[in-house]
Amino acid sequence: MTAVLSKRALNRSLLARQLLLERVELPALEVVERLVGMQAQNPLDPYTALWSRVRGFDPAELSTLLAERRAVRATAVMRTTIHLLSAADALSIRPLMQPVAERAWRYSPFVRQLDGVDVDAVVAAGLELLGERPHTASELGRRLQERWPDREPGPLAYAVRFLVPLVQPPPRGLWGGRGPAVLQTTTRWLGAELDPAPSIDELVVRYLAAFGPATARDFQVWSWLTGIREVVERLRPRLHTYRDERGRELFDVPDAPMPDPDTPAPVRYLPEFDNLLLSHHDRSRVLDRKYGSGDWLRGSVLVDGFVAGTWRLDTGNEDAVLTIHPFAAFSPADRAEVEEEAGWLAVFLAGDARTREIRIGAADA
Repeated sequence: MTAVLSKRALNRSLLARQLLLERVELPALEVVERLVGMQAQNPLDPYTALWSRVRGFDPAELSTLLAERRAVRATAVMRTTIHLLSAADALSIRPLMQPVAERAWRYSPFVRQLDGVDVDAVVAAGLELLGERPHTASELGRRLQERWPDREPGPLAYAVRFLVPLVQPPPRGLWGGRGPAVLQTTTRWLGAELDPAPSIDELVVRYLAAFGPATARDFQVWSWLTGIREVVERLRPRLHTYRDERGRELFDVPDAPMPDPDTPAPVRYLPEFDNLLLSHHDRSRVLDRKYGSGDWLRGSVLVDGFVAGTWRLDTGNEDAVLTIHPFAAFSPADRAEVEEEAGWLAVFLAGDARTREIRIGAADA
């Protein structure tokens, strides 16, 4: 008989795989690969994500990985967003996401703005320009407009940004670094070719190891790829199956962590758009449905393993204020832990501030 997993069992399993039940002593690159990348629209968010997962995390470790090209901030990856990936994953995962990027381009408003233009020629011209040096998107658009003067630069640049595997090289993304978001092709920056035969099967297995047990639709939400049911059925002999409390079939890799549902979960702070919250069709394993407005995307506070509020760090005039906005009033014990962890996070993110203050706002309910 297929085992039925409660919401709390799924929660603890996810936290364990996401390295949020207990900080680990692992190299940052290994953690990034184990989590199949980290969302990175905000260049500093991966640092917070790693700090919450790695004991004694030193931000210089990630900066070195980026500077040495062992990790990259890749564009148009899962859900067409920017992700921090290992160099190896950038070369193997990005080709699998090409159909997603092409679909996003087809349904973008920029397609209509380039009606009648040979988009393949635009892409070829963009590759030629990037062969000279990295460009910002605005620079790329202006240079392309020299070839197509009757078109706006934005859509021209977006054609390249959607359809070509790109990265954003340093100094953007370095700890304490400053610089515009410039673009370079993945192959030129890494000095290697894209994987000519990447395995969607292995990507599904890696997803399950990081986010399972999960449905085929969950993988689709995480990646925006389609046709995943066929892949899962092909993998079925390699996988374990469960049911959730609503009767949905869940797939999992063998020997994956399945902690006791009563395992204590410490307070954790997640950055904006952490994949923990964006990788399942049903987020109830970490987020109560009544808090589904999206405010939690700004930065989330986990209490007992579930999103219990949001946080924001404001810096200015050499002072730093970390504000927590709870969804509901914290118990005295939870409040103390929330404040303590926030204090350590403020030290990590604003260690040079003259003062650091922790504020807990009024609860929604």
